[in-house]
Order: sequence, then C-alpha cells, then structure tokens
Amino acid sequence: MNKDQNQLVENDLQYLQLLSKTFPTVAAASTEIINLEAILNLPKGTEHFLADIHGAYESFQHVLKNASGNIKRKVNDIFGNQIRDCELRDLCTLIYYPEQKLEMVKATEEDLNDWYHITIHQLVKVCREVSSKYTRSKVRKSLPKDFSYIIQELLQERSEDLDKAGYVNAVIDSMIETDRADDFIITISNVIQRLAIDQLHILGDIYDRGPGAHRILDMLENYHSWDIQWGNHDVLWMGACAGNDACICNVVRICLRYANMTTLEDGYGINLVPLATFALETYGDDPCAEFIPKTSGGTGFIDDKTRRLGAMMHKAISVIQFKVEAEIFKKYPQWKMKDRMLFNNVDYEKGICTIGGKEYEMKSCNFPTIDPKNPNKLTKEEKELMEKLHHSFVVSEKLHKHIDLLLGHGCMYNITNNNLLYHASVPLNDDGTLKEVELYGGKKYKGKELMHQTGLLIRSAFQNDSLPEEKEYARDYFLYLWCGPDSTLFDKSKMATFERYFLKDESTHKELKGNYFKLRDNEEVCDRILDAFGVKLPNRHIINGHVPVHAASGENPIKANGKLMVIDGGFSQAYHKETGIAGYTLVYHSRGFVLVQHEPFTNEEDAVMRGTDIKSSTQIVEMSTYRMLVADTDKGDELRGQITYLKKLLYAYRHGLVKEYR
Repeated sequence: MNKDQNQLVENDLQYLQLLSKTFPTVAAASTEIINLEAILNLPKGTEHFLADIHGAYESFQHVLKNASGNIKRKVNDIFGNQIRDCELRDLCTLIYYPEQKLEMVKATEEDLNDWYHITIHQLVKVCREVSSKYTRSKVRKSLPKDFSYIIQELLQERSEDLDKAGYVNAVIDSMIETDRADDFIITISNVIQRLAIDQLHILGDIYDRGPGAHRILDMLENYHSWDIQWGNHDVLWMGACAGNDACICNVVRICLRYANMTTLEDGYGINLVPLATFALETYGDDPCAEFIPKTSGGTGFIDDKTRRLGAMMHKAISVIQFKVEAEIFKKYPQWKMKDRMLFNNVDYEKGICTIGGKEYEMKSCNFPTIDPKNPNKLTKEEKELMEKLHHSFVVSEKLHKHIDLLLGHGCMYNITNNNLLYHASVPLNDDGTLKEVELYGGKKYKGKELMHQTGLLIRSAFQNDSLPEEKEYARDYFLYLWCGPDSTLFDKSKMATFERYFLKDESTHKELKGNYFKLRDNEEVCDRILDAFGVKLPNRHIINGHVPVHAASGENPIKANGKLMVIDGGFSQAYHKETGIAGYTLVYHSRGFVLVQHEPFTNEEDAVMRGTDIKSSTQIVEMSTYRMLVADTDKGDELRGQITYLKKLLYAYRHGLVKEYR
C-alpha cells in the first residue's frame, strides 16, 4: 500500500482493533479472505416470493414445503428418465410430508428394507443437489444434531463409487437395524425443504379471511430466513395490538364476516363472550340479513344457530366500528376523512343516507344503539364492551409475540438484488410523479422517504421511549394506513364498508383506485419509482401484491414491459371465484425469474393420499445470459466490503499498526 492507503488504514484503526478480536492472527484473517472469495463464486441462492396469504395455513405450508415447485423440478432433473412418473410423485410427496407418507408406505410396502435402501439413496441425491449452492459450513449449520454427521458423510460419498458402495450401504443397513430409518428420512426431507430456498420474501397480508394466520406465524418463527413487507391487513392487527379501538373493531368484524373465530379465540385468546351477549340482547329481534357470515374464507360449514349469532355479532361490532372511526376522523381534520362519518348523514325516520348531495335508500335502518342527535356516541353498554375487547387485545401474549415477530422481520419496503418489494403502492399524482403525503407533525414526504418515515411511525407505537403525543398519533394512524386515501397500503378513494352493508345502490360500493394502480403498467412511471428508491440498473423490478390478478379475464401479472410483477397469492378461498386461480408465487434462482400460477390446493390429506399437488404452470419471466453468482447479489457487495476490511487488517498486522493475538 502507498502512503495514502496507509492513511486509510490508520483512519479505520478503531474498527480494525474490534475486527482483530474475531480474527486475531494473520493466518485467521487470510483464511477468512480465502473463504469469502470462494463464496463469491458460488451460484446465487434461490429466493421465494409470496404475497397475500390471508390465513390460508395449509396452502401456505404446502407452497413452502414444495418451494413453489422448485423441489419437484430438482427431482425431475435428477430422476426424470430413470423412474416412473408415479414414483417421482411419491418421492416428492415424501419430501413434503415425510411423517404421513411413511405411515402409508409401511402399511402397504411388502419389502420395506428394500424400499428404505432405494428411497434413502434417492433422498441423498436430492439433498446433494439442493446443497450444491452452499458452502459445507452453511450446509452443516442447517443440519439437526441427531443426523448431522451421517448426512454429511452420505453427501460426500457416492454409492456409484464401487470402493464406497459397501460403506454407504452399511450406513443405511445400520439405520434400518437400529430402527432409525424413519427418523433419518424425516430429517433429510426437512433438510431438503430447508436448502431448496435460501430466502423467503412475504409481500404482506398474513392476516384475515382464512383461519390460520396464527399458525402461519408460528411456522415462520422457526423458518431459517425470511422477511416481510407489511400489508394493510398486517398493520390492522398491529393497530389492534397497540390498542387502537377502531382497528380492534375492524379485526373482529372481518373475522365475523368470514366466520373465522379460530385466530381470535384459539390463536390469541380473545374473549368474544361479552360481544355475543351484547349482540343477543341488542339485535335478538333483528334478522341482520346484511351481516350473514361468508364461509368462502376457508371456514367450511357452520350451522344455522351459529350463523345467526355470527350475524348479530357482526352487526353489533360494525355499528361500534363506524362510531369509533368517526371520532378518530374528527380528531384529525388533516386526514380529510370527515366525509366518512356516515352515521351523521342518515335520516333515521326516512331510511335514507345522503352522500355528495344525493340521497340513497338504506337496506335497513334498525339502529337501537344510535341517538340520531349524536349518532357517533357509544352507549354505556357499547363502551363497556369495547373496554373488555380492548383489554383482551392489549394483554394477549401470543398476539404481542407475533406482532413483535412482524416488527423484527418486517418493514414497509425492501430492496434486494435490484428488486423493490412493497405490498401495495407508492402514492402518485395524476401525471405519474411522486405524491407528497402528510405524516406526524405536518411534515410531508413522498416515495422512499414516505415509506421510511411511515415505518418509523409504526414502530413508535410500540416503543416506550416515544413521545406521548407521537405515540398517540402513531396508534391512531394505523386506521389511516388501513383506509386512508393516500395510504401506501390502501390508495383508494374510500373503503366502502358502510355502503356495502347499508346502501341498496351498488354504485356507492365502488372504491376508485389511486393513480398508482391506473399508471403501474407504464414503464416510465415504474422507472421513476425505481429511480426514487435508488434501485440500480439494469434488470431491476418492482414486485408487489395487494390487488388480485384476474387471470380468468385475461389480466397479465407481468406489467410495464417486465418492470413490475404482481404476485397477489390469492391463497384465500374468498378470492378464487373472483380470480379464477389461486394466485401467483415467484421464484428467483441463479438462472432467472420463474412465475408460478397456482390452482386451488385441496388439503394435506389429498396431497399425501393421492400425491396431488398444487397444480401449477410456470412462466419464464426473465432468464439470465449466465448463471448468477453470489458475487452478483447484495450479499456479494457485503462480502466484498468484508474482504476490503480484512485486507486492511492484514496490512495493519504486517506493519505493526495492530498487534496479533497469538
């Protein structure tokens, strides 16, 4: 190094002193440089993109287990010309559901020892293939203790090598004799699932509609590497957890709308008995026809008595919701949402509601808890009920644990490997330029800074050191994020929940989408957004969900000449009739992007018994002219930075600026 370089090293001495604690000698630092340089030349790890899961636990679990068909493609590549299709299907099913498949095999297989030998050899081959992208160290760290040594040995030894065939077979024989073959198959199948995907990206909306959001988060808690870009339904539950009563009402209402009490009651221990009691007393004589629960969210059959009680509870919490929301809209005139205080616009004698100077007929006008002179005031009983619900949400340990998980792994947006990820939208003006949106303190932001500041505001609702006024605003702001016109997570003219429940004229039910959704097929607009977020050229993309892709009517999820990909998962049954499919997932491996279009998943039993899979078709979105390496990724940039400092450390050791710890 020259004199200038010497100065640069001296400027970093404080950091290099810390680095020397980890790499205390020239040998240690040199070895790490060699290791990192080698990693740069490995193939890029596979990324898996999912969005809008909406509580569909079984579908989510299956997509995760099969890596959106990535495992099946690996199995086909290895054995495609060697074994029959039914055997390929059985092997894939075994990898996805080893415990269940083993039970079936043991009940029907005549020569179990032979099956063990063949199957274990096959699983080792698949495991060897999916682990080939990683260093031995990373593979070793992903292995459970019980079989770590055996799996490492089998991955290194090949049965085709005559000198090693006896050794490999002896290992398998020993596992069979000691009754450990089943445990080994389960373990190596889980390892294959683990290594098939390097990083999971969830583009929002784990919650609502389906009954299994809490189970999804339990599963993610133990998943090796994942991140989430919060969706509107996620922040709604965050708001409920933070104690926003409007969010609490919305959460309960949506669960009742889709007859999904499982997440609330079983998942988080929310006590709904007070609501049921109140609803029976208040709406016992009301048919509540507009509030009959939907079972399209995956709940299944419910009896008439449960349906009737659900409808009464649904109406009760909806009325309270509109009252509570109105008070928050009144509190923040800068949100410009006072027009959503629609109980103020109802003529309760005539049964009409006036919106925009036009009168609309109400479906019903039975509101025993509303005082026409003060329509947004909670009755004594409603207030007591809300206090009980509020308490249930803010003291739920499991809910707080899951929200902490979302906060720890999530943000409003993410930039990874030249891909910009967010759930819904970036607010735009009519001409496609970035729109300024007001946040706390009257400050306005747009684009990247808007997303960043929104994320900080969300976190401040859960931080003890936040200023009381800011914390209160942050807690209230969850409602704006849920239904505000300029919310990055909503971006529509209004949320027409009131109109859909109470107004006959269906023209009032329409929610006009914001400019982002009108202009997102414009390549120039997408480039402007990518520029604003600092996403590098070339081959950069926006990936988001939120809005279902209507594939049945010919809508294409690839927009703006390939710059934008919409992957609303469509997992929830509630969407299937609307979209005609079960949504999209995206796989980004070392060769390029693969878009996977799914058909509805039936259930785990079908998957195991009949070897059925999520039927999917793949579309090659973009293929690289060469196989991408770790060096071509953000991880590569990070490793090169580490190498730079390690080389500075070597210089410091050799020139006596830092002492070695021998």
